[in-house]
Amino acid sequence: MRSRAVAVLFTALVAAYAWLLLRAESQGAIAALILVGIAFAAVVVIALALRDDDFALLLLTRVLIVIVACLGLNVQFGYAGVVNFAGASFFGVGGYTAAVLASSARLPHLLVLLAGGVTAALAGTVLLLPILRTRGHYAALITIGFALLFRTFLEVNDALGGPQGLKLGEMRIGPLRFNDPISVGPFEGSFYLRYIAVALVLLALAFAVVQRLDRSWVGVALDAVRLDEIAAASFGMDIARWKIAAFTVGNFIIGVAGALSAFLIGFIAPNNYSFAESLIFVSILLLGGIGSPFLMFAGLVVLTLLFRPGGLVPRPLRRLVGPPLS
Repeated sequence: MRSRAVAVLFTALVAAYAWLLLRAESQGAIAALILVGIAFAAVVVIALALRDDDFALLLLTRVLIVIVACLGLNVQFGYAGVVNFAGASFFGVGGYTAAVLASSARLPHLLVLLAGGVTAALAGTVLLLPILRTRGHYAALITIGFALLFRTFLEVNDALGGPQGLKLGEMRIGPLRFNDPISVGPFEGSFYLRYIAVALVLLALAFAVVQRLDRSWVGVALDAVRLDEIAAASFGMDIARWKIAAFTVGNFIIGVAGALSAFLIGFIAPNNYSFAESLIFVSILLLGGIGSPFLMFAGLVVLTLLFRPGGLVPRPLRRLVGPPLS
């Protein structure tokens, strides 16, 4: 039954990818889709090659989730020019929403992921008024202040676990339990392979949404707002509306990624959502290129350097075999 579900999902993904290739309108779009397909195939090959290495698969899944969050941040920074140095805070809003709903409500976990995005988008409304009234460094300071206050709020709030944080149960989608080892015929692998599959689907959806926004009339409007607000306003564009739209959509994507990250780790605490984490998100965005959706390579480089400086498959230690020393 499970193997049949995997086959159906794989067929659907291949069909969707073929449909996108057929719908591409330029050689640049075709080249971009081919590059994305190669990257996804590389992730699948690496995951299968490391199917028994839990830590390497955890790192790979974390990379995919952070790239999804950075795609949301890219909508704010790169498309609308809205500065946000509190990306980890909205990531944490999604994570804590998942922790609370998973323990107190019997919602399907797919709905919990969406609820994490909705809650993060609603939490962003607190910053809308000050962000719309400021620009440049002053808007950056507002988001930095929010990031610092958010961590303090989590530490003093006993209902959310305080500094000890909250524990999450395993993620479930229908009858599928994500913390059970995978065994399909002769194939056996770590349970993290399921999280990688969900992260890949989420990354594909986020990438498609961001690309669609960029190539639609919405992307044209956001470009106009980012490049010159005065000129855009003189042509009758509502600057505030487009900034609010970009900020809300970006926070929604970040919140969904944060909810999935909470299920992946199984435990969340205020230290997971510090201002330093926000700076990592911004670093990935800058390294990948502001306004560019191809952040997966920058995310892989930055997070690998941080959490596994020896690489995904480090060189083993040399072992010398000889007679014992007397």
